[in-house]
Amino acid sequence: MTTSTPQVELTRTVDGLVVPAPGIYDLDKAHTVIGFVARHLMVTKVRGTFGEFEGAITVAEDPAQSSVEVEIRTDSVTTGEPQRDAHLRSADFFEQEKFPTMTFKSTSVAPAGDGSWKITGDLTIRGVTKSVTLNTEFNGAVTDPWGGSRLGFSAWTDVNRQDFGVSFGSALADGSVVVGDKIRIELEAEAVRRS
Repeated sequence: MTTSTPQVELTRTVDGLVVPAPGIYDLDKAHTVIGFVARHLMVTKVRGTFGEFEGAITVAEDPAQSSVEVEIRTDSVTTGEPQRDAHLRSADFFEQEKFPTMTFKSTSVAPAGDGSWKITGDLTIRGVTKSVTLNTEFNGAVTDPWGGSRLGFSAWTDVNRQDFGVSFGSALADGSVVVGDKIRIELEAEAVRRS
């Protein structure tokens, strides 16, 4: 006689929206990318990522009561160019010795149409906290080969680095700047439900 393993519900429908099952989901560092895009000389884009971070997504019974918290180590920034990475860790940018982490803590979660969400929260960089809103898409949920429940999100927002005291930059002869003020933050997140 064979026994069947009970099926775990990975998603549910609330007010017509497909959302993850309630629970706490920890970011999987091996399958999550936290990155940014900045303009260089206003003619190209430089991309960077952070390799060391931890975070959790708490999905509530009422999706609007869900929350997100992430802490990122600023010394883990990498752009593929060691000299630039060292400069980003310096007082000109992240000042990682004084501010070893930056954080995001959500304050509200709201549907935004077409299955997308607006996650608003407090972003703290260099000791300065500003409210930002992440444009977020729920990419689905799956049972992994080891029986874990996983979910995926994509999110992005634009911030002005000057708002966080990151004011390094010099003007060029034509009036443009070495580093643009607008920074796009991008996340591709995979998280596994705590057992």
